[in-house]
Amino acid sequence: MVPLSVLDLAHVVHGSTPTEALHRSLDLAQHVERWGYHRFWLAEHHNMAGIASAATSVVIGYVAGGTKTIRVGAGGIMLPNHAPLVIAEQFGTLDALYPGRIDLGVGRAPGTDQRTLQALRVHPDEAEEFPQDVMELRALLGPLQDGQKIRAIPGAGSNVPIWILGSSLFGAQLAAHLGLPYAFASHFAPAALDAALEVYRARFRPSAPLAAPRAMVAANVICAETDHEARRLFTSIQQVFANMVRGARGLMPPPIDDIDAYWTPAEAAHAQGMLACSFVGSPATVARGLEAFVTRTRADELIIASAIYDHAARLRSYELLAEAIQGD
Repeated sequence: MVPLSVLDLAHVVHGSTPTEALHRSLDLAQHVERWGYHRFWLAEHHNMAGIASAATSVVIGYVAGGTKTIRVGAGGIMLPNHAPLVIAEQFGTLDALYPGRIDLGVGRAPGTDQRTLQALRVHPDEAEEFPQDVMELRALLGPLQDGQKIRAIPGAGSNVPIWILGSSLFGAQLAAHLGLPYAFASHFAPAALDAALEVYRARFRPSAPLAAPRAMVAANVICAETDHEARRLFTSIQQVFANMVRGARGLMPPPIDDIDAYWTPAEAAHAQGMLACSFVGSPATVARGLEAFVTRTRADELIIASAIYDHAARLRSYELLAEAIQGD
């Protein structure tokens, strides 16, 4: 099996606070580090009550400071929201503090709604500059050039690894053109997964940091002792996605016994489509599903999102998954 990594959104669950969510993120990172996971990524979202990782680089520093060996990074930074120089300085600083352990995944989506985008002082057209911003960021983190007037300090010469994130063919094309690793957001937007991977591999141009394509694929995994218990735990994120259809974002709810009594057929169809790359069940069930998923996608790495209401159950899910995969 390919390496396993973790995507954490620092979910704020009903009855808890952002402080508790961030402490749980660090606790999760410390556990998965011991269980052999390769990376721990956090994501930028704004004005979402159920996600505590808006100040992504700050949370990355918190997690990196509380761990020892696991790579920690952004999955991702929404680059149109920021000046490339600021991101180069932030991640250059992180690399100076935690050398050789920091990743920088960047995406072109805003990570929020249009009204919040206005509050961020970002023009919607900024996304059109994403390719140029990535190249500028790459130059700022790369070796200093003769006569270079603008430098990221820290950051210049750090060569912090940059990943292109995406859920469409656009990111795949850009990652291939620049010779960068590519991570696909199939945990919530799986429709273009196969086509994007095909484009990325077919058009990949070798670069100094990467001689051959490297594709990371995201999946939701809910693993428990039994299929029945895992399916019950899964109802928390199913409710979240149903609530998104209703325009009612909020804190992550506890699991329920009957999801079909909660959502309408239309909500179920929409949520199930977005959650199509989900593997829910006992360790044996999940391992079989992931093995088939890796065979289908030829992924070089899996990044696992496990949105589970109860923190102990979330820890246990990642532990069971590691045991199942390592036992193959």
